[in-house]
Amino acid sequence: MVETKDKEYVLHQVEEQGIKFIRLWFTDILGSLKNFAITSEELEGALNEGMGFDGSSIEGYQTIEESDMIAKPDPSTFAVLPWRPKEKGVARIICDILEPSGRPYDGDPRYVLKRNLERAEKKGFTFNIGPELEYFYFANNRSSDIIDTGGYFDLTPLDQATDLRRDTIFALQDMGIRVEYSHHEVAPSQHEIDLRYTDALTMSDNVMTYRLVVKEIALRSGFYATFMPKPIIGENGSGMHTHQSLFKGAQNAFFDANDAYNLSDVAKGFIAGQLTHAKELCVVTSQWVNSYKRLVPGYEAPVYISWARRNRSALIRVPMYKPGNELATRAELRSPDPACNPYLAFAVMLACGLEGIEKSYELPDPVEKNIFKMTQQELDDHGIGSLPENLGLAVKETETSEIIRRALGHHVFDRFIELKKKEWDDYRLQVTQYELDRYLPVL
Repeated sequence: MVETKDKEYVLHQVEEQGIKFIRLWFTDILGSLKNFAITSEELEGALNEGMGFDGSSIEGYQTIEESDMIAKPDPSTFAVLPWRPKEKGVARIICDILEPSGRPYDGDPRYVLKRNLERAEKKGFTFNIGPELEYFYFANNRSSDIIDTGGYFDLTPLDQATDLRRDTIFALQDMGIRVEYSHHEVAPSQHEIDLRYTDALTMSDNVMTYRLVVKEIALRSGFYATFMPKPIIGENGSGMHTHQSLFKGAQNAFFDANDAYNLSDVAKGFIAGQLTHAKELCVVTSQWVNSYKRLVPGYEAPVYISWARRNRSALIRVPMYKPGNELATRAELRSPDPACNPYLAFAVMLACGLEGIEKSYELPDPVEKNIFKMTQQELDDHGIGSLPENLGLAVKETETSEIIRRALGHHVFDRFIELKKKEWDDYRLQVTQYELDRYLPVL
């Protein structure tokens, strides 16, 4: 039986375990983790009324004339930080951001996701998520010097980071996060730890925690972990293949035993919705200039808008590990990368899926051929489009999207698009070392 973490539980644990500091976590619009610490003596007041802070200093939040914000701790997210000293320990609680009136703040990514989950709940659905987050270990944060030369599923001695993964899993488990498995990925020094699926809000909190834990454990051993989507030229980038399903109570609403693909009409509409709006949601699930260095053919990254069952070159895959198993039936969106803001990414994924269900979008036939080897004529014959090739094109696809605007809300949508346009403009103005090496000697 899972113990309920309410206010009384949190206060009791803090006293019993001798916790002296509590870090209040929240997330800016771009998905960077923010925090400030309070002492244990201030915790009860924080749980009751929240803690004030300056919202104008947070990326994408309020302007300076409307800067007062409140961070209200969610006691269900209480966890002790296992890498901190046991004596006079440190815990964390994830916060919801409120306006001074007590109203949920429209710019809070966690609230954005909650609003979209409410839309699903009104239809009786629980949105479950199971992401596969890949990352790299490097010698430091100033270069891409690898620490191992292992490949996919390799074992020691090639995989020198086994102990790092093990210690990371122990830390995640100590914080109440379930892990399914871990392994070395395809590229040298690239690794993956998969989290056990759970509801989307809990998973978003878990993803934010996971990214910090991976980095903290690496740092303790003198290494650097990065979720940068494409840090090494000529090697596979890091993705966040995201397994999704809608449940009604204990029943998987994606499953239909009588369908040829074991997919219900709900599942087909959901997948069709994400395929139809794939270009529009791309800037949220792959939000950085560097994200589009990963989304190119030839490096196992899906760029072609199609679905399949066993074919990993498709954008959405319906895994067939356990054919006919109700609980295992899900749709895997393969384009997101692990540097996205999970609250916003899961919100737009759900919104597009629900749109497909509500409007009965028709699901095309699966494409089981290797799409990477298709000619342009074959792609056209199958009606297969592709994701935007760079951040600038992705922004153009999204800035006129009504469905993404509704999903994010006006505040987050406008600020997110503004920040992404600025990032693209900054990138376009750079003169890279590649250009200097190639053109300076000859032009």
